[in-house]
Amino acid sequence: MQVSVRGEGAFGAGRDIKGNAFGDGSVVTNIEHQIVQEAAPWRAPSWPVLIGVIPAEAGYYQHRPLAGELAEALGSGGMTGQCQVITGTGGVGKTQLAAEYARTAFPSAGGYERALPSNGSESRSVELLLWVSATNPQAVTDAYVVAAQVVVPGGVSGLDAHQAAQQFLAWLRTTTRRWLVVLDDVTAPGTLTGLWPPEVAVGQVLVTTRSRDAAWSTETRMLLQVGMFTPDQSATYLRRALVRPGRPERTDSDGEVAALTTDLGHLPLALAQAAAYLVDTGRTISTYRALLADRARLLAHLVPEIGGLPDAQTRSVNAVWDLSLALADTCRPVGLARPMMEVAAVLDSHAIPERALTACAARSYLGTHRAFTDVAGVSDRAGASDGGAVDDVDAEDVLRILHRLNLLDSDLNGDTVRVHQLIQRAVRENEGTRAHLRDLIFASADALMEIWPDPERDTSDALLLRANAAALISRNDDFLWQGSAHPVLFRVGRSRGEMGEVQGAVEYFEHLADDAVSKLGLDHPDTLAARHENAYWRGQTGDVAETLAAYERLLTDQLRVQGPDHAHTLTARNEVVYWRGQMGDVAGAIAATEELLADQVRVLGPDDPRTFASRGNAAGWRGAAGDVAGAVAGYEALLADRLRVLGPEHPDTLATRGELAGWRGAAGDVAGAVAGYEALLADRLRVLGPEHPDTLATRNSLAAMRGYAGDAAGAVLAFEDLLTECERVLGPDHPRTLTTRSNLAFWRAELGDVRGSRSAYTELLADRLRVLGPDHQDTLAARSNLAAAQGEAGDIFAAVSSFEQLLTDRLRVLGPDHPDTLATRSNLAGWLGEAGDLRGAIAATEELLNDQLRVLGRNHPDTLATRNNLAGRRGQVGELAAAITAYEDLIVDQVRVLGVDHPDTLASRGNLAGWQGEAGDVSGARIAQAGLLTDRLRVLGPDHPDTLTTRHNLASLQGQTGDVAGAVIAYEELLADMFRILGPHHRLTFDTFCQMEHLKGQALSDPQ
Repeated sequence: MQVSVRGEGAFGAGRDIKGNAFGDGSVVTNIEHQIVQEAAPWRAPSWPVLIGVIPAEAGYYQHRPLAGELAEALGSGGMTGQCQVITGTGGVGKTQLAAEYARTAFPSAGGYERALPSNGSESRSVELLLWVSATNPQAVTDAYVVAAQVVVPGGVSGLDAHQAAQQFLAWLRTTTRRWLVVLDDVTAPGTLTGLWPPEVAVGQVLVTTRSRDAAWSTETRMLLQVGMFTPDQSATYLRRALVRPGRPERTDSDGEVAALTTDLGHLPLALAQAAAYLVDTGRTISTYRALLADRARLLAHLVPEIGGLPDAQTRSVNAVWDLSLALADTCRPVGLARPMMEVAAVLDSHAIPERALTACAARSYLGTHRAFTDVAGVSDRAGASDGGAVDDVDAEDVLRILHRLNLLDSDLNGDTVRVHQLIQRAVRENEGTRAHLRDLIFASADALMEIWPDPERDTSDALLLRANAAALISRNDDFLWQGSAHPVLFRVGRSRGEMGEVQGAVEYFEHLADDAVSKLGLDHPDTLAARHENAYWRGQTGDVAETLAAYERLLTDQLRVQGPDHAHTLTARNEVVYWRGQMGDVAGAIAATEELLADQVRVLGPDDPRTFASRGNAAGWRGAAGDVAGAVAGYEALLADRLRVLGPEHPDTLATRGELAGWRGAAGDVAGAVAGYEALLADRLRVLGPEHPDTLATRNSLAAMRGYAGDAAGAVLAFEDLLTECERVLGPDHPRTLTTRSNLAFWRAELGDVRGSRSAYTELLADRLRVLGPDHQDTLAARSNLAAAQGEAGDIFAAVSSFEQLLTDRLRVLGPDHPDTLATRSNLAGWLGEAGDLRGAIAATEELLNDQLRVLGRNHPDTLATRNNLAGRRGQVGELAAAITAYEDLIVDQVRVLGVDHPDTLASRGNLAGWQGEAGDVSGARIAQAGLLTDRLRVLGPDHPDTLTTRHNLASLQGQTGDVAGAVIAYEELLADMFRILGPHHRLTFDTFCQMEHLKGQALSDPQ
């Protein structure tokens, strides 16, 4: 304790008052906590009086706005501002902030004017300033005794320490002189029990503490939280601190300075010690940052030794929180603070899920590694709670303790906590922590897996968990490869893929497979599993050829290592079959899937999820081969079994419902498909949440199916809403977002906005080229859509040229027999006909039909569609009888394969009626169109575009039979509905209007 006084007759005592006397001939008798003053006559002090030592200003001190707020509060004159409690973690500058204010309040101590408020507080300077290092009650009492000897009239001779301290407090309560008491580094509110300075108008109290207990805040005491430097403050400090007289000029860039301040978390103490180290060693910031990032180097070795610390500091940054942790371990539940901080120290400093810290695995670690501490002489070895085990309440209580002591920060919602990165490092580098680091890493990984939802429902939660897993892996991933790969290593990559970061998942599992080879060996099951994951997510990017090659290589190794009947080998066979089908070998995929299913039932059983997956693939391949009814039946049977075995909310069950709805739509039951998607969406919203990729995919399917049901306007609105959501949740470059843009462009064209659709496809193609590359299937699909949009907008020759170029690339990328290659040939033939080359179009269509019969078979929907196109083109070149015969034969096959009510069957009936009319059988054509209208009204409803088209054709035939007036009336009624449903700018609306006006002209020129 040091005393500084001014004026004649003033006196004081320095440092520890034990052994100090006041006045000539004074004697101090020290009897434990009682001090008796003998024979020292009291002398009135000369005011103002400073008792204690105000810490010197730190070198290169950074003034902070908080100092002005503190000055305003204490200088306001109101009772609520008379006591301020400054709290914050170790090293943030609490004492320096208090010292800055003390110098402004007591100008004689150093002439400070920096933080004085502009409210006339210059006249409010104090006449007594007492600075106390208040780490314990005795230190506070001793300081009060010294102050009493100085200011209490007559002194306190003959009183014990407690009595003398109370005399000082009584003097503070009654004096008219302005005073300030600074209680620096108070451990806890209980330290000041019975020692609080009185609340009086002339007095001010300033407390600094690492604790933020609720007891600090009252109606008259305000808690002031001190945080880190701002980035600008950190950079300014570091630049100034690195420039020293006589030292070489530094060449560190602004970027390096900013990066180092970030590495140190803008902690003032760390910045000061790092600057001193850099000056002492002469190392560059880039070199220092590399040393700092080296996990093999301790933080204690990257700051000066104790004797060389700046600003009279006594603890290096790695040890500054030891006292707080030791104190936390004495709070009940005793001994759990340090192990809890150890778990927090290996996770993400920015946001740690509190549920991870209170998970069973974390609590088990706390119980195993608790510190056995005596509190008030009573050992707490029995356990955190009465049963000895650490329960969730104990874990929550420990987090509250650590928050109160500013070792971590809990958010307001109690969902996450934050820990300064240097506190984390100091805890990790503690000798005791390093001794059981393996247990710590494993327990933390187990805790993350314990709370990781499957399936994930929340994108932000997935990011949070992945960030914590990434932090954990970076600490020491060798401990996660002890004989096998910890499941968290796989969960991170799957989470990335499941939440839409497909390319990121590919790259993650590629690295994981490499790590598995080096740590476990080429043939280890986890190495093979990582390769499987890499191939799976590569397939999700659309790289079909490479995915198939990767699975074929994997299958070869699994057959060699694990044998043909191993579950993983069977899974790899399933993937190889699937991707061969994706390459266009549908018939081969069907045969191979049937063989695989037989082996899976024999080895795994009929109810194994992997057997179910193969059954789903088999149903899908049947549909792809043209057996749409078989696909529906297969998925219906699979759904029943998955409901029985997995339950209604399992992701596989929900996925089966989606597949079933889609194939029902393909089978012509559009209304049933819409109902199926609506029910599925409701359940996915409930089970997965609105932001899950599967929920967004269901919204996409529902919007499209509503469009196919005739509600093009509703489809556009739904896709617009979905696009906004996809951009927000998944990002603008996510494949699902790009697909949504494609669907929106398609349905805008269906509403008549052909030019807007073409513009949208042009922009989409540019983005898919940038994001996915030129050979991705989605990029090739975008080129196909744009080519079609060019033709629809009237630029037919551009469409032909675009499809020719696309065909060349699809032949190169996919091969001649891939369904997409065949579809491109169909589109090219169609636009050749539109360009006037009908004979060329017929020849191309005939060649295509032969290849489709060979590759897809007679009953495939694409083969049937090509027969429809060929019949129509024959009619266009005047071969009317051949066209009619072809349509009649086609309809027989469509009824047999697709069903009488399938949209394609109904379309062929409309085409047949049209060519019958062209051939002169107008009456027969009219009867056929009337029958078709009845069926389309029943199947599709009155507002479906196909129903409106049939009404248009029927009105035209009515006019051709001579009933011009009736035809005009029919057109007027139809136009009213078209305006309502399709809008005035739709092509069909415009054609109907023109036909009506033409008939009206005929009626006016006809005298009858």
